[in-house]
Amino acid sequence: MTDTLLDIGEVARRSGLAPSALRFYERKGLIQAEGRNGLRRAYRPETLERLALITCARDAGFTLGEIAEFLRARPSDTRLRERMAAKEREVDARVAQLTRLRDSLRHAAVCEHDPLVECPEFRLALGRVPRG
Repeated sequence: MTDTLLDIGEVARRSGLAPSALRFYERKGLIQAEGRNGLRRAYRPETLERLALITCARDAGFTLGEIAEFLRARPSDTRLRERMAAKEREVDARVAQLTRLRDSLRHAAVCEHDPLVECPEFRLALGRVPRG
């Protein structure tokens, strides 16, 4: 079994996270070391998937506490489901905002209007997606 484990350096390299972040996540109960490879922590390969989920959730604005709850969630946890639905609405609003920004930048990169901020197409791109 130990030959299937990844040491902390390998997990850090593959996940893009510092070993100190891995140890922190372990202290918070988000991941778990399966053993040691000498003096170094060793993790199951599935830990990389969990770290990808944690990183994605953090990028979406979840706190570590919320992520920990989510990782322990059961289908019967209606309170957490309500919070997840609310977070989904927040993410949708952020996606709409970023879409407006992307469309504006896309136009600004080729626009010849002077001044750019008064360009009707640029202004339309800013307002194209309803605000969240």
